[in-house]
Amino acid sequence: MTERPYTAEQVDAAVREISEPGRLRRAEEIVTHAVPNLERIIDGALHDGGWFSQGHEAQVNQVSAEPDPALREARLHGLLADETRLSMLVGVTVGIALARELAEPGTAAREAEDPTDPNEETPA
Repeated sequence: MTERPYTAEQVDAAVREISEPGRLRRAEEIVTHAVPNLERIIDGALHDGGWFSQGHEAQVNQVSAEPDPALREARLHGLLADETRLSMLVGVTVGIALARELAEPGTAAREAEDPTDPNEETPA
């Protein structure tokens, strides 16, 4: 699979296309089928990235111990928003890797063996 950069216009057009009603139906079917394995991969990535480490547990404990209810609620919303953003980014990463693997089987294994940046120009 040849990597190529996409223009902002191409990305905007693609986002408009998938935003139309019914356009995500097939993708939803695929994801629903793969949920157990995708959850395992995403959980592993979050754990490997250290998100659910002792630091995370300390944040949860700190938020839950906040005596001021309004501040506790605000901090809880912030923590949930951070976790949601991080999970979405990991999910997108997994989605891109899955799409590449479906387009060209063996891509993930080759990239694991040679982790150079695929966007870097190779010297001639």
